[in-house]
Order: sequence, then structure tokens, then C-alpha cells
Amino acid sequence: MKFADPIYITRPFMAPLETFSETLVSVWDSQWFTNNGPRVRELEKKLATKLNTNPPLLVTNGTVALHLAIRTLELQQGTILTTPFTWIATSSSILWEGYTAKLVDIDPNTFNIDVSKIEDSITEDTVAIMAVHVFSNPCDVIALERISKQYNLPIIYDAAHAFGVRVAGKSIFSWGDISTASFHATKVFNTAEGGGVFCSTPERYEVAYSIRDFGFDRERNIERLGTNAKMSEIHAALGLANLPLIEGAVEKRRTLTETYRTILGERVGFQQYDPDAYNYAYMPVIFKTESELLRVVEHLNAHNVFPRRYFHPSLSEMTVLLPDQPCPVAEDLASRILCLPLYPTLEIEAVEQIAKLILQALA
Repeated sequence: MKFADPIYITRPFMAPLETFSETLVSVWDSQWFTNNGPRVRELEKKLATKLNTNPPLLVTNGTVALHLAIRTLELQQGTILTTPFTWIATSSSILWEGYTAKLVDIDPNTFNIDVSKIEDSITEDTVAIMAVHVFSNPCDVIALERISKQYNLPIIYDAAHAFGVRVAGKSIFSWGDISTASFHATKVFNTAEGGGVFCSTPERYEVAYSIRDFGFDRERNIERLGTNAKMSEIHAALGLANLPLIEGAVEKRRTLTETYRTILGERVGFQQYDPDAYNYAYMPVIFKTESELLRVVEHLNAHNVFPRRYFHPSLSEMTVLLPDQPCPVAEDLASRILCLPLYPTLEIEAVEQIAKLILQALA
């Protein structure tokens, strides 16, 4: 059966339009659209309460959040260790801020940076570690904390995928020296465009607060080089409308994920994760070969289904930016992994049909 309407990798999770409209009324009434307005501050407080974290700083997007995180740490120039299996923004933010990105290969089961390989990559030039919770699967934060303390290296977590995830009783955003979030339209919680910076100390929060607002301090004196990274009131209003509905959206994602996994069975591989520390942001599957993957993509496309190859190619193969850093595990995984359509409004019958189409292509 060919789907009448195209099914894409994702669709944004949206509160009912009337709910969003009600939230917008106060924005219109105040005529305060930006510059750390009341809706931004309200969303920051509600996020801190919901996630049980220090108050985040809301920013324009997740990439800007990474820039602020690096700059907030006020590091000496040098090398930041990071992963090759992620969106380009993770490494490009390091390069934009004037540091060298050194790639450490990944664990083939979790898809996260392989902590057993980090210590061998540390040199006298290493100034920090930037790890990614891939597809919301938490890194080995306990091991990374030990390495951080032993080598006096701050840790930035790119937690773009991991909204709502908890490890050892703590929000994923509470681990490391700074964690960053993306609230892009494709994420579990979204503000259309947006991001957040979660700092481990009040002192770092004040530095990030200043950088976000052109470098001004609380008394409106320029104290450092800054930028304009403030979230708008309209984006915050959408976040306020979406936030109360997140638990139901995650539960629907879990149901759809389990449906895929049940039907596909052992015919494909899956990411290994703890179901209680995961938000089902993506539905990655692994094929035996790249040719098998391409055959499945062609078959799905012919039936009006459009999955996506996250993350392909591995950043270690983008030699124009990151030359001569082979990461064979990440490169092999990137060639064989495919993310299937997954979003809360996707019908379970559609998921069942997509899974059966995959099995047809593999037969």
C-alpha cells in the first residue's frame, strides 16, 4: 500500500492552536517581543521546576547554546575532545570559537562517545570534553565525571536530543559543567526555534547571562565580548503552550517505538538504551550493509515514506573541516543506520505498515 500523503521523518509537536493563541494574547497586550521578556522568564522558571534543574538561559537555538557554553567556560586555547557521530553543529561550534576539535570514536551499542578511548586522546593541549547524548541515550556520565575530575577537564554536554531524561535521579541537564538543549521544531519539546544553556554554578550562569546579552552585566556595563542570543517572546509562548503536554507526547513515542521494534524483531539492529532513561526522540535502526539500507530507502520512498540517514556521513569523513581523524566504528555505523518516521501524531497503523514495508524490502 502506498500512503496517500507523504510520511516524513518527523513533524513538530504542537499544542492546539487555540492554546497557543491564548498564550500569545499577553505578548500582544504587552507589545514586548524580545529582550528577556516576561514569557521567556516564565518559561525558564517552569523548565527549572519541571526538570528540577538550575534555571536555564533560553537562547535562539541549540547551536548558539553550544557557542555560549564554550565561551562561558573561558577556556585557554587548545583542543576539545568530542564525538564524530552527531550533527555538524557539535564540532562546528568548537571550530567557530577558535578551538581544535579532536574526535574520539564511539561505542557501537550506545552510539555515544566511547569513554574507554577518551584518556588515550588527552594531551597537554586538551582543554575540555564535549560529549553528546545521542538520540537521547545518556552518555556514561559517571565515568566522564571521574575523567573530568582526574584530568581537571570541564565537560560540556550537548543534550540537544535528551529533554526530560534523568540519570541517577538527576536531570540530564544537571550533569557536567554546562549542558545545552535544543528546542528546534524536530525535538521532543520545541519552541519552533530555540535552545537552552544549563550551568552548574551561579557564577557560570552570570557569565552566560552576560554573553547572551551583548556582554552587559546586570548594571548594564559591558564586561566581556558578547552577542545577541536571546529567545523571543513568541517562541517562549509556544514553549509555554507545549510544555504541559510533553509527558503524553513521550508516551506516544514510546508506544510507536515498541511497535517498530516488535515487528522488525531481529531483522535489524537497534540502539541499546535504558527505557527509563530515554525520551524516544528518534527511531534508529541498523542494517547489515549499506546496500541493504539503500534498498529499504528506495522501497519506502516508492510508498511515500521518507526516513533519514542520521548521522551520515560520520563527521570524521568530513575532511574539509576535520581532516585526518579516522573513526572506524562511527564510519561503519553511519553507513548502515537509518531513522524511521516517529512523531506523536503518527498513527500506529502507519508504523505497522512502514515496518512491514521494511521487511518486504529485506525479504
